[in-house]
Amino acid sequence: MEIDKNKIYSISEFVGVLNDDLKWMKAKIVGEVVDPKIWPSGHVYFSLKDEKDGSVLNCIIWGSKYRLFGINLEQGMKIVAFGKPEIYSANGRLSFICETIELAGEGDLKKQYELLKKKLTEEGLFAIENKRPIPKYPQKIGVITSKQGAVIHDFLNNIGKFGFKITMIDSRVEGQASVEDLLGAIKTFRAKDIDVLVIIRGGGSMESLMAFNNELLVREVAGFPVPVIVGIGHDQDVPLVCLASDSSQSTPTAVANLLSASWEQALLEIFRYEKKIFANFGLIFEKFKLIENKLFLSFSNFKNLFTNIKINLNNLQDRYFSGFKNLILSVNQNLIHSEKIVSSNSPERQLGLGYSIVSKSGKVVRKTTDVKMGDNLDIKVSDGVINTQVKL
Repeated sequence: MEIDKNKIYSISEFVGVLNDDLKWMKAKIVGEVVDPKIWPSGHVYFSLKDEKDGSVLNCIIWGSKYRLFGINLEQGMKIVAFGKPEIYSANGRLSFICETIELAGEGDLKKQYELLKKKLTEEGLFAIENKRPIPKYPQKIGVITSKQGAVIHDFLNNIGKFGFKITMIDSRVEGQASVEDLLGAIKTFRAKDIDVLVIIRGGGSMESLMAFNNELLVREVAGFPVPVIVGIGHDQDVPLVCLASDSSQSTPTAVANLLSASWEQALLEIFRYEKKIFANFGLIFEKFKLIENKLFLSFSNFKNLFTNIKINLNNLQDRYFSGFKNLILSVNQNLIHSEKIVSSNSPERQLGLGYSIVSKSGKVVRKTTDVKMGDNLDIKVSDGVINTQVKL
């Protein structure tokens, strides 16, 4: 805001004008912590001193921010603070309002890393038995990373085309300022239906990866409701978020390959079974053709056999019908001859010639001794029966 030289400002108005201009003067500053004091509200008041000439700047970090970054400010600690200058109108004091703080010295970074690692290890946050298995065939994938740069492109180019449903939340992943973004993204994904959560970024130094050693972030990853895969490149010390995750990969591409591996294996299995099925069908077809040939040969043989049987039956019919005919003629001649013999010896014929047949009580009388005085006799002649009685 431009100052009006002809206007007379009140103190509060002038301080307001100054603060309007100062809020655009955000910067990173480095220095040693002097006389840090934590107020009951959680806000921390301290000074940063230039190690070269002893220049001092009053600093404030609000309680919510202080708890977020997990750094316990101590006397003489070297830090980098990002923020803006502001004048407090009640006393006219200029202070640097810190939006982020981070350790500046490599030794302090290493010390804080080891202390937090030890603490969380003792709590069991990194224990192998607490790791959850990655779903065998994941489909719904949540991704946290920056949409800028090559990381997300590397991931998407290597994930494979297996029908993945990928939801991405853009987040800063560099420096302490990314802690708030990362925590917000994780909390957002807690309410979403996903199979696995992926956090990825490219490689970097310990300073650039400081956000991934943040205690709040590490605890969020360890307590997330579904398995978490982290793909962060690093030089030496493994970021604590990687240790807390269910699977840690060296690059975003490795994460993509891990998620695709089970699907690729399934595809290979499908191809293998497909080949096996076609091979089995080929064998079945060959066996069918063999059976078909055998059936054709059998039917052909049966047809030939049937034809031979028919021919033989016709021959037998001719042969046996001829024999049967001769047999009938022979029998007929014998019957005629027998009839003549029977006829010539028939009792009726003899009676016609003048003979008679004497019977007593239905029995033929052959001798005189077969009868006695008073017996009734029947004498059969050619034209009837004469009834008589023996007198002598």
